[in-house]
Amino acid sequence: MRLRQSALLATFAIITCGLSACASDPDTAKPTLHSHARVDLQLYKGTWYIIANIPYFAENGKVMARDEYALRSDGGIDNDYVFRRSFDGPDKSWHGVATIVPGTDNAQWTVRFWGILDADYLVLEVAPDYSWALVGHPQRKYGYVFSRQPRMDDALYQQLLGKLVGYGYTATRLRKVPQLPGDKAP
Repeated sequence: MRLRQSALLATFAIITCGLSACASDPDTAKPTLHSHARVDLQLYKGTWYIIANIPYFAENGKVMARDEYALRSDGGIDNDYVFRRSFDGPDKSWHGVATIVPGTDNAQWTVRFWGILDADYLVLEVAPDYSWALVGHPQRKYGYVFSRQPRMDDALYQQLLGKLVGYGYTATRLRKVPQLPGDKAP
């Protein structure tokens, strides 16, 4: 039991240090980001492929990454981050539970991973047909381009990068996530 507690504390310390390292990024010095999106959770739930992200240390080197959302009977949202370390490797996942921040039209969430680590989640925009979404963080510590498909047309991708720039992100911070064998790693 003591070994498990030590391992849990060490993991928490590593994650905290890694996430706080993001605070040195110039985007985080900008005013707090807010969303005006209105998110229909029935349409938003399901699988979202991570086309690009501003990776924090735990996301580096992952392929076939996706988020899977399911609505819970208690009003929360199951948030599973599913990934592989290589294309021929098995799926691995991290489970979180999200709660909606009241008064945000379902656009701002707090996601708790491992029962101890909270992460802010901000839906910046979602396509009218829910085929893509832009997700961020109030201090721009991370950002994501999501798609319902593992591939995205490059013209649409460039358009979405432009939208993120409009939210105060630096486009060069985003890295494409390899989704299919043959995709080159960033």
